[in-house]
Parts: sequence; structure tokens; C-alpha cells
Amino acid sequence: MKKKPTKKDVENMSDLITQAAAATLRGVSRAAIASLVKRGRLKKKILFSNVLVYRSEVMAFEREKPGPKKTTGKGKKK
Repeated sequence: MKKKPTKKDVENMSDLITQAAAATLRGVSRAAIASLVKRGRLKKKILFSNVLVYRSEVMAFEREKPGPKKTTGKGKKK
């Protein structure tokens, strides 16, 4: 049995937009947004088989610098 939506769920629904709308807001392709969702960089909500993202997250998203990730060096043994 499905749970009843809470007040917080209903408030957050007004922040949900389609991946296409997110792509338009950011000036990137829909595939770029889908890739961010797949990698877990943007949260998703599935509603009636549509993948939606949060507008606030899309607008606040900042790209990572390209290249290998920096390591702290902890745990390396010589």
C-alpha cells in the first residue's frame, strides 16, 4: 500500500521540473541532465513514469573541475 504524501512532499512538488526544462534552464542538453541524474549528482523523483529533478538543485549545481580527482594521500603505504 502506498503511503499518503506528507505536507513536505506536496511543497517539494512545486520545485519539480522535467529534465528537458532543466536542460533549458542550464543551457545544456537533456542528455547532460540525464547523465547528472544517473551519476547521482542531481536527485530525481519519478512521477507517472516521468523522471523529474528539483529546480533548486539544478540552479545551484556547480560543475566539478575536469581531470582526476585529488586524493588526500591518507592510507597510502610505502
